[in-house]
Amino acid sequence: MSTAPARSGPFAHFASDFTASIVVFLVAMPLCMGIAIASGVPPEMGLVTGIIGGLVVGVFAGSPLQVSGPAAGLAVIVFEFVREHGIPALGAVLVLAGLLQFVAGVLKLGGLFRSISPAVVHGMLAGIGALIVIGQFHTLFDAKPLSSGIENLAAMPGRVLGLAPFDMRSTEIAVLIGLLTIGVMLGWEKLRPASLKLIPGALLGVGAATLAAFVLGLDVARVTVPESIAAAFTLPAEGFFAPLAKPAILVAAVAIAFIASAETLLSAAAVDRMHDGVRTDYNKELRAQGIGNFLCGAAGGLPMTGVIVRSSANVQAGAKTRLSTILHGGWILGFVALLPWLLREIPMAALGGVLVVTGWRLVSLDHVRHQFKVHGLLPAAIWAVTFVLVVATDLLTGVLVGLALSLLELLPFRRNLKLGLAERQDGETTHVTLQGSATFISLTRLNAVLEALPLTRAVRLNLDALHGMDHTTAQTLGEWLARRRKLGTPVEVSGPDHLIRPLGLAH
Repeated sequence: MSTAPARSGPFAHFASDFTASIVVFLVAMPLCMGIAIASGVPPEMGLVTGIIGGLVVGVFAGSPLQVSGPAAGLAVIVFEFVREHGIPALGAVLVLAGLLQFVAGVLKLGGLFRSISPAVVHGMLAGIGALIVIGQFHTLFDAKPLSSGIENLAAMPGRVLGLAPFDMRSTEIAVLIGLLTIGVMLGWEKLRPASLKLIPGALLGVGAATLAAFVLGLDVARVTVPESIAAAFTLPAEGFFAPLAKPAILVAAVAIAFIASAETLLSAAAVDRMHDGVRTDYNKELRAQGIGNFLCGAAGGLPMTGVIVRSSANVQAGAKTRLSTILHGGWILGFVALLPWLLREIPMAALGGVLVVTGWRLVSLDHVRHQFKVHGLLPAAIWAVTFVLVVATDLLTGVLVGLALSLLELLPFRRNLKLGLAERQDGETTHVTLQGSATFISLTRLNAVLEALPLTRAVRLNLDALHGMDHTTAQTLGEWLARRRKLGTPVEVSGPDHLIRPLGLAH
């Protein structure tokens, strides 16, 4: 009995990709505008990035099901940059950051970003989430966030104590609109029936707040968008590259390129765990992100990354190819071109509510608990220090100190940091033997070997000659094992219990 050949080509799964693209579009619209507001720039800049992330990056991406657009992870650094240097300087920075990412992809440096300590990355994201929550808290009051996380935190009690519950003016009404948005989002996600699980809570929250403000004629600040789609895109003007003469601007470009790349590849690795299709080509993804950020800088957008919220919605909605991501960019473009009047009815407090929930979800304590339980005190301490410094000082300081602390994990292996890799075939089984020290220094080479192993062959991984393993390698190796086993490929691991135990618990 013959079987039908697998469908291939860009439109092989058109129906499922078409449906998924609409879901991603509905998730992306409020986030694109909300992240722009959190970044201290007009909302159309976020929409420009969403359009480029779909129509351009979607075509070149090395992770076909990942969705790119403005990310909460960069909102804090953009807010601080715009406050110090102004919006016009952002374009040149993004052009340079995009070039740096593209060159990194050409030089095949994608694997290096996967060697960054997960404790540093998740500590950074948690710190960003906390800054978004305490910054967007003020947006709920129709007020602008202050210049630093500490100032925003200190001003929060005054905002609450300044409310007059029995004198409903614009501030009190804005707070109610924001709370309505948050309540609908959380309530829907908790109570929604399975048949409607693909309808995003953020869309319903913003929709409910917008409808209430329109029907009741409420006096609250609303989103400002240009009259036409052409006005949303701004081409480089004379003196566009002049800001790059300042050292501080160059440092900002490097920081944006580094953080955007790390967040993108972290998201891509998470997307790979969600589906059994094509694996991510990390260097190709870096090149695509570089093209995207270059164009965002030239067209007046925000910096972009691969984003896990939209990407997970894409996978859960049944996307099979990159067509879904491309189409979602087309939907954003069409909406902004044809219905700008509808965007102008959205209350600012509603977008603040969306960002408060988004930021709160970034402050996940599950990761630090997992690090402490499985890998001990040091990774948990790296997470905590990174988190505190991101909130108390700035993003770059927190990340650099976290990376410096992660070097402490090399101390137990200081006499021999080399990792030996031996591979041999025995019938239908591939034997891989590791010896020496498995640390993040050798993780790029280890990943290359493991990911090149055919899925059709059983694997026996021998760790008996391994002296030790850091938490970055353990988590990466555990995810590789989980993925192989999910696909039904037999994998057998032998070695000391203290090395095997963390692999089984990695998530």
